[in-house]
Amino acid sequence: MNRKIAIVTGGSRGLGKNTALKLAEKGIDVIVTYHTRSDDAKAVVADIEKLGRRAVALQLDVSSSKTFSQFAVHVQQALQHLWQRATFDFLINNAGQGIAAPFAELTEEQFDQLMNTHLKGTFFLTQRLLHLISDGGRIINMSSGLTRFSFPGYSAYAAMKGGIEVLTKYMVKELGPRGISVNVVAPGAIATDFGDGSVRDNPDINNFIGSQTALGRAGVPDDIGCVIAALVADDMRWVNAQRIEISGGMLL
Repeated sequence: MNRKIAIVTGGSRGLGKNTALKLAEKGIDVIVTYHTRSDDAKAVVADIEKLGRRAVALQLDVSSSKTFSQFAVHVQQALQHLWQRATFDFLINNAGQGIAAPFAELTEEQFDQLMNTHLKGTFFLTQRLLHLISDGGRIINMSSGLTRFSFPGYSAYAAMKGGIEVLTKYMVKELGPRGISVNVVAPGAIATDFGDGSVRDNPDINNFIGSQTALGRAGVPDDIGCVIAALVADDMRWVNAQRIEISGGMLL
């Protein structure tokens, strides 16, 4: 049987971890990437293996595009060693970082960090991995509800995510001849350690988010990973070039 294989960047924690586990529950093997949290990534691999799937953790700094060619080599080696395959099926561009600062105070260094991680990283990592993605595969890019609604302090972060949404449409046009579909997932405010864990750990922020959401609460990782796993299912093959917001009806 030809196992389906996904790469989830930033898979050692938060939404990436949840996505990796939800994919495994759907019978998909996973390559998870991590930046510095190797022990956390190994724990995710162990959890995936307990679900009866194969997995491996590979180090990757998505903000450093000069490392992507070597990362592609490592992916190729892992595919051959664990699966005796030359390609994988699904790329989930999840890895990111949150920097919040007022527009008037955000530094150029902070801007570059966000750009390198979210926009440049997604662009060039996907480019470097194209020859390893199976024809008929899927790419899921991560955006944010902040491209639809706005909060002070997130101008640069949201701008990068807006770029991701435009980039996705161009990917669709150019990768369509290979049968590769590309969609955007845009979470609302989620209770994770992202952004210093403010939504998760600050009751006032958590309650405010809940008060602004039609379903009456802030999101949790289990609200997101299952949607990404659903989008790579065979039944979703005709969904393409879509921005799918997963926010529980936030700020309608």
